[in-house]
Amino acid sequence: MPNKKHRGFTLAELIIVVVIIGIVAALALPQFGKNREHAVGKEAIVNLKLIAAAERIYRMEAVTGYYPLPAGTKSNLSGVDCATDGNINDCLKLSIPSGASKNWSYSVTGAADTFSATATRNSTDPNYSQCEYSINNTIDEPAANSAAYCP
Repeated sequence: MPNKKHRGFTLAELIIVVVIIGIVAALALPQFGKNREHAVGKEAIVNLKLIAAAERIYRMEAVTGYYPLPAGTKSNLSGVDCATDGNINDCLKLSIPSGASKNWSYSVTGAADTFSATATRNSTDPNYSQCEYSINNTIDEPAANSAAYCP
């Protein structure tokens, strides 16, 4: 019988490879978290721009002002009374994810000639939990709240 050579990796070689992969992962994971938070911040900025555009369209269609309309004011939009029981998605014809289980909570205040929209970060991370962006009818770019860190 011919002499068989055993081919394969030694234990030392496998341990070295696992250690190298562990080092690379340890270096990459913190950067991944920063990139993720940056993308989440961009989500709020884009959604606030959508809200601002929808507010302008709403004002043109409703003729009476920005969403939410003052109590008792009816708009000529859908059958929803946006002054009392309408929400941002129904009244502004948007599909923005919002709520405690989402990345951001959005709030809008409006009147006949002005509106303000705010995105507040839903996060348990203390570095980002106070992050807040806002936009109104006089500015085109959402601004971060200066009191908190927003990526």
